[in-house]
Amino acid sequence: MQRDKIKPILFSIIKHSSKEELRRQIPKDIVSGVVVAVVALPLSIALAIASGVGPEQGLYTAIVAGFLIAFLGGSRVQISGPTAAFATIVAGIVATDGMEGLVAATIIAGVMLVLMGLLKLGTLIRFVPYTITTGFTAGIAVTILVGQIKDLLGLTYPAGTTIDTTDKLGALAANISTVNWQAVLVGVVCLAILMLWPKVSKRIPGSLVAVIVGAAMVPAFGLQVNTIGDLYTIEAGLPTLQFPQLSLDLLRDELANGITIAILAAIESLLSCVVADSMISGHHRCNMELVAQGVGNMGSVLFGGIPATGAIARTAANVKSGGRTPIAGMVHAAVLLLVLVFLMPYAALIPMPTIAAILLQVAYNMSGWRNFAHLCATASRGAVATLLLTFTLTIVFDLVTAIAVGMLITVVLFMKMVSEETEVKGWTYFCDKDSEVTHLRELPKSVRVYEINGPMFFGMTDRISDISVKDFTKYLIIRMRGVPSLDATGMNALENLYEYCAENGVQLIFSHANEQPMRTMRRAGFVDLVGEDRFRPNIDDAIAYARTQLEREEKAA
Repeated sequence: MQRDKIKPILFSIIKHSSKEELRRQIPKDIVSGVVVAVVALPLSIALAIASGVGPEQGLYTAIVAGFLIAFLGGSRVQISGPTAAFATIVAGIVATDGMEGLVAATIIAGVMLVLMGLLKLGTLIRFVPYTITTGFTAGIAVTILVGQIKDLLGLTYPAGTTIDTTDKLGALAANISTVNWQAVLVGVVCLAILMLWPKVSKRIPGSLVAVIVGAAMVPAFGLQVNTIGDLYTIEAGLPTLQFPQLSLDLLRDELANGITIAILAAIESLLSCVVADSMISGHHRCNMELVAQGVGNMGSVLFGGIPATGAIARTAANVKSGGRTPIAGMVHAAVLLLVLVFLMPYAALIPMPTIAAILLQVAYNMSGWRNFAHLCATASRGAVATLLLTFTLTIVFDLVTAIAVGMLITVVLFMKMVSEETEVKGWTYFCDKDSEVTHLRELPKSVRVYEINGPMFFGMTDRISDISVKDFTKYLIIRMRGVPSLDATGMNALENLYEYCAENGVQLIFSHANEQPMRTMRRAGFVDLVGEDRFRPNIDDAIAYARTQLEREEKAA
């Protein structure tokens, strides 16, 4: 199957698999879908609450986006739904612009994702450095952690909503005296279950056990702890299609948020696909995945949900449970739909400290602190600075600022590194009697050779000015075998060199110009300016050509 084909991978699986293969695999996918739904149920509810919306909206997202992305996606095993990466972004949009703003931003993001896929931009994900993804992922984890301390400790805030992480920290410090020790007890018990349960059973998710235990503790011991039902009105039933009231002003206001959601959805989804590929030794279709993510996100908000993306933890659970086709993701959505219709009212019994405990575990898992510490200990100073700055900006400001600044610094550091690798050096030849360097070629005294190694771009063109000629120099050979690329600024530097040589009566000869630099020089008219015959295939030919020209000049004189 072609990796970059714009076609849902499910269709290709059905087309290229035999009936016997499908008969063996589909039951495994159904079982895996049920298992993933059990994992996704408490997470979807918890992430919806962390996003500042109703708990049922998390299930709307997992159902609609989960089904559409699995059906249309480019990955065999990807499971999509609400994720922690979106929680703080969505909460901020909902708090400032309401659901109308979130719908507009998500539709913008959906359209952008579809266009990115159709334009085959999925491979651009490899240009986002690991330091940036690690930095903003850890930053998001910190913002989630800070946001859950309130419910874990049962604190009571004064009137007013805190959105920024710094505001939340201030509110925590100001209201720490309102701690509810009964809420702390529930939260600690649920955290202990989440940490220890995997040693008991890996088939039954610890988050589901924590939800059941937490919901049982409150009425059993008469604890005064807020539950979901105390803070939210639970709505059971099928999600309904909602037609948003969009206006040009609203779309313009939400453009920046839409770009944020699109960037994060693309990065998170494709990273999840890469992880999944490594688990099943497969290959995803990155561009089709982006199209599916766009359609899934638009479908989600039109049915009352929130933004969605590929979820690495749920995808891993799918793989470990035997899922190998998108049918597992579709079954997972169908099972959650049944839960929404028949069991959703029971979600009102879940204590808020339990939700906080689940989200704290999510934050810990996504923080990647070991990778973070490893990078800080082993990466270059520039990479560490990028990592720490991206991490800090994600917490203090927002994701777009963090990624934009991180990418800018990365580009600058990359250009500096490449420019340092590019060198311009003159050859030492036989008539330099004071030099101890062994000559590379025997050159006539009036011929001078400079060799350029590395790309010629705007970060290094000042080094061309190091090229000089002597009073007796008649021919200057520029060896370009080691130049893989040449940009407009590099081209301008060569034109300046040509003018410098012309002013000093020196003829330019070029040796071994590679394909891209030669194409650039032709397009700029430089080859015609210098002369086609002055571009020689190798250094020996260039030296021989210079000798021939000198002999002709001597005979003519």
